[in-house]
Amino acid sequence: MTQTGRVRWVVMAAVALISSSTAAQAQLSQPNAAGVAMGHLHYHVRDVDANKRFWVALGGVPVTIGTTDVIRFPDVFVVLTKGESSGGTAGSVVNHVAFRVQSLAKLQAAGLNVQLLEQFPGVGSVTSPEGERVELFDATATNTMFTLDPGQTDPGADRHNHPITAPIIAYHIHLYLPEGSEAKAKEWYAKTFGAVPGVRWRYPAADLPGINMNFSGQPQPGVPTRGRMLDHIGFEVSNLQAFCRKLETAGVKFDEPYSKAPSGFAHAMLTDPWGTSIELTEGFNETKNVKR
Repeated sequence: MTQTGRVRWVVMAAVALISSSTAAQAQLSQPNAAGVAMGHLHYHVRDVDANKRFWVALGGVPVTIGTTDVIRFPDVFVVLTKGESSGGTAGSVVNHVAFRVQSLAKLQAAGLNVQLLEQFPGVGSVTSPEGERVELFDATATNTMFTLDPGQTDPGADRHNHPITAPIIAYHIHLYLPEGSEAKAKEWYAKTFGAVPGVRWRYPAADLPGINMNFSGQPQPGVPTRGRMLDHIGFEVSNLQAFCRKLETAGVKFDEPYSKAPSGFAHAMLTDPWGTSIELTEGFNETKNVKR
């Protein structure tokens, strides 16, 4: 088993060892018709405590699953494990992740160094202690809109076109792909995970409950995510075993096949055609008890 695999099984075992004494709901979105919703972002960092403080300052809630530090946001968990990486998202196929916030000014007033984009009001970014850029959009931003492709319907996707009610929520994951691959990527995420195709501002996009996948073509596309600081993204899937069988029948190859821990927590790993490592889980959204 690889080091990454051992770390992943530690996280799975941690879920199995959650104490039953303190309850807290996971807050992930309800799945789509295919059974899929956004689950987690898994970072390997040198200094877990410093990165934990960064994500908490953004508005996340720190919890511990076993011995693993996890930051809970509406629609996503940020998982932090100690380890080295070959670099951040800059240069990776996943160029950045983004959150919507109610106010960039409030984050600045709270002491965060928010770098504003003058050409795009309401858009900025913050940088983690180890150089990871996280993009932020507040209520004044005009480029958060998501438009469904003709013939598509999905009431949940309309959330992007309305103000948020929480201080911060997960927004999008932006992939930088070889030029000309954008439409294929949009189609792949729609076919594989039931994402709803459309356009986020000017980017081809595919929407899943809890996250919007954005695709940009670049002359120099990013390298695969495995081994980067953001090692993989995670989707929570209902009835994961049946879902994996369906994907296998459709020709999808798994890096790690479906497996289930004694606790009931299950997972599988695959890589999209452009190098994004994706963990499929079943159990994060049913995590009833975590330690705060």
